[in-house]
Amino acid sequence: MFAVRGSKTIESVAFHLCERLRTFRTNFVRIKHTKRIVLGIETSCDDTGCAVVDDSGKILGESIHSQTQVHLEMGGIMPPLARELHEENINNVVSEALQNANLSIDEVDAVAVTTKPGLKSSLFVGTNFGKQLCLKSGKPFIPIHHMQAHALTARMIHEVEFPFLVLLISGGHCLLSVAQSPVNFLLLGYSLNDAPGEALDKTARRLMLRHIPELRNFCGGEAVERAAAKGNPEAIHITVPLLQYRDCNFSFAGLKQAAYQHIVYQEKKCGIAGGALIPDAYDLCASFLHTITVHLCQRVQRAMMFVKMNNLIPTSKQTLVVSGGVACNNYIRRGLDIVATHMDYKLVVPPPKLCTDNGVMVAWNGIEKLRVQSDIVTPAELDSISVEQRSLIGEDLTQSVSDAFIKVKWVKLNKLYKDNSTTQEKESSVNSIIK
Repeated sequence: MFAVRGSKTIESVAFHLCERLRTFRTNFVRIKHTKRIVLGIETSCDDTGCAVVDDSGKILGESIHSQTQVHLEMGGIMPPLARELHEENINNVVSEALQNANLSIDEVDAVAVTTKPGLKSSLFVGTNFGKQLCLKSGKPFIPIHHMQAHALTARMIHEVEFPFLVLLISGGHCLLSVAQSPVNFLLLGYSLNDAPGEALDKTARRLMLRHIPELRNFCGGEAVERAAAKGNPEAIHITVPLLQYRDCNFSFAGLKQAAYQHIVYQEKKCGIAGGALIPDAYDLCASFLHTITVHLCQRVQRAMMFVKMNNLIPTSKQTLVVSGGVACNNYIRRGLDIVATHMDYKLVVPPPKLCTDNGVMVAWNGIEKLRVQSDIVTPAELDSISVEQRSLIGEDLTQSVSDAFIKVKWVKLNKLYKDNSTTQEKESSVNSIIK
């Protein structure tokens, strides 16, 4: 095949053959691994989560260790205990996620880790573990903002284009924001005190709902929702917060205090002690949950009007994404769906499994950042990574919203409870939104 005329020619042919073989192998690897793959680690609060996700949104493998039952028995989240449980379980959780994906750490493109906001002691565990993985494997590290990850999870499941409006509601956070890109957000409103999940959990604890057999194993928010289905939302008047403020901020501390005062009044009136249930506990749950829903819906409606006034979202792309643990609450979702429909918005809610804290949302946020080549940290730069207990989701426009002084004619939510006897049918219709 080759005319050999000396050693130099033989060496030249061998060199070119090796080069062709090297090129073929490189191209083969590129063809075989066309998809980006990211491993995500989540330890911002009380769950240790890890997942491996590719850039098509496919979950290749995942694992999670929940601390819910432990903290439920303790009466609330205990940061030192949360850290200890993270340290005990993170190695197994990450190993299991990789094993389920049938991949090694060398076969992923990057490691994404929640570094803010959250419980500082919990964030340290995941961040330090992720750093060690990157040092050993040489993979880049991608720091993740917990709330941005929640906001972008919907894009993994649904066709949601930037920009879109997002409401994040959980046990630790409540905020309204416009997501302009994977790394650019505009903050329109946030909770001035408690988060809605915190208010629901603490009210459930004070009501002693765990003493009801069928509610014993449910977290506070879900226990309130289930109890509320048996009550009358109009039975007990609870004032909707911040009606006098024309902004998009939230407040749940007053609602919690109103519920506490009612419980104390009923306990004294009925001579209740020793953790017994007050006689109108179901009505209180129903009224409490409805008022929270009205408060959320009103702030979202004003945000939609601010967005329209400032042309922040094209009318053809008006989408409201709702995520975070409290987004699993069917009653709240139904209320938000009523407002979204009235304002010509499409409501998008990730599946309940992805609304709560998990490694999937972190891995997917890593994919989004890889696409735009943002926040990619090399192993040599890992010392620059630190954790933050508090961190705004993006540029703060809350004062601009307040200055706009927008007056709103509220969408009526009466239909939420008029047909309360058909709750299961309503849940089915709302669940169709999130599939």
